[in-house]
Amino acid sequence: MIKIFISLQLTVTLLAFAILLVFIGTLAQVDEGLYNAQARYFRQWLIFGLDFFGYHVPLLLPGGYLIGTLLLLNLVAAHLYRFNLSASKIGIQLVHSGVILLLVGQLATDMLARESQIHFVEGQTRPYAESSRSNELAFTTDNGANGEQVIAIPGRLLANGGEIQNANLPFKIRVKSYWENSEPTFRAPMMKNGPPLTPNGVANSFDFRLSVETKSMDEKNVPTALIEFIGSNGSLGDWVVSSWTTDEEMIQGIRQNYEQQVGPQMAGKIAGQLTQPQSIEADGKKFTFALRPERIYFPFSLQLLKATHTVYEGTDIPKDFRSRVQLRNPQTGEDREVEISMNHPMRYAGLTFYQYQMDAGQAAREAGRIPSSVLQVVHNPSWLTPYIGCGLVAVGLTTQFMFHLVGFLSKRRAR
Repeated sequence: MIKIFISLQLTVTLLAFAILLVFIGTLAQVDEGLYNAQARYFRQWLIFGLDFFGYHVPLLLPGGYLIGTLLLLNLVAAHLYRFNLSASKIGIQLVHSGVILLLVGQLATDMLARESQIHFVEGQTRPYAESSRSNELAFTTDNGANGEQVIAIPGRLLANGGEIQNANLPFKIRVKSYWENSEPTFRAPMMKNGPPLTPNGVANSFDFRLSVETKSMDEKNVPTALIEFIGSNGSLGDWVVSSWTTDEEMIQGIRQNYEQQVGPQMAGKIAGQLTQPQSIEADGKKFTFALRPERIYFPFSLQLLKATHTVYEGTDIPKDFRSRVQLRNPQTGEDREVEISMNHPMRYAGLTFYQYQMDAGQAAREAGRIPSSVLQVVHNPSWLTPYIGCGLVAVGLTTQFMFHLVGFLSKRRAR
């Protein structure tokens, strides 16, 4: 076993599989999209079957996790088995240590890193960020002197179907249908609409239908679910929950679409019916619920003071995106202004805030929209490992090269 794990043949075999996996995973993005291809090929231990341009190939291959782990074991085993602490080998040891750190850091990044976004308009305060790919069914109820209580059901449980129970909810949730992607249609008066999906809530104003799951990075899947609440005395009714009712980007798109058809005033009313809160009563308590992007709460808040969007004169090419925010942290007593721009992120509390998108400047003013900004929030505990690993490799290579160069020059001078 030791001979196998320290062998160069294992290294070459694993690197060959890695090259094949990168090739397969890249082609798979055509049919499955970037994120699905990453999850299926690189974030797996084993791959059961491949899909190429609509054809399924029954083939078993090692996934990214398995290849990376075996490469790491191979490198560490060879490093320890052949370890020779001497001045002539110190550069090689540094190079090996740097590569090991790069492999460990990449695995940690893949498993621990988390990305989310903050959407807000000028004057708005956000104590949380929202996931761009995960959703949750959130229930909000009054909790007396303690304010509001929020109970969140992960979206993956809805996707699994069946019945969901939570100790903090006096009812069960039965998932009747779940659509990974959907499209809404306004139930306009005087139109020949069929019966609504449910007799309650947003379904009276909007129809929702299943839509093909998008694979493009420029588009977003917006899920919708048909659910039934079951209390101690029986059914509390069927309801439709949809991220169309809570995703601000999607709501803004619907409003702009209807503005072109029926004008701004009517479009505002239609959007208002879409975002109307839904609630039920059970055991004497009122629960307001919505399917929304998963939230990650902070112990601090950010308020958008001003969003600045400038373009190069005579063009519509962006020149500068800039958000001035007020940072307030009750735990530390901080209350200060911070400016975040395209090439100048804010690092705070283990998070990095990047300027991501913006709706401001002349175009927003002419359309009568309140300037808004989107910040990308990245939590990556191992963000330093690539820098340290590359630094060790560079120092190791330089040291080894200089050691041999000095030895060569010394021998040449002696001759």
